[in-house]
Amino acid sequence: HVQLVESGGGSVQAGVSLKLSCAVSGYTYSRACMAWFRQTPGKEREVVATLSSGGEPPTYADSVKGRFTIFGDNPKNGFYLQMNNLKPEDTAVYYCAVRLNSGCPIRPSDFSEWGQGTQVTVS
Repeated sequence: HVQLVESGGGSVQAGVSLKLSCAVSGYTYSRACMAWFRQTPGKEREVVATLSSGGEPPTYADSVKGRFTIFGDNPKNGFYLQMNNLKPEDTAVYYCAVRLNSGCPIRPSDFSEWGQGTQVTVS
């Protein structure tokens, strides 16, 4: 089965950039949605960015448009989230996720495979 592992988080000052990576193993599917979510304690997990392996345009939360970019041409090779001009409100645990054999939804419940999360702290 598919396994995902995030990396690249850390504690940074506002305005700094980070690149998160999602390592993917066990991917044998023809189509998937690649996505990044984030969550803070006691709050609902929210979508940050999605990207279909079918080549459709990525989607972004309004709060990160123009600052974050999701990229990755083939899910089996992993995918990434480039985060520029980080703000304190971006502080969260960031999760990568995929939905197999599908285009991109936006609800966490629609994603079947999740990484363990990587902490991003912006001050």
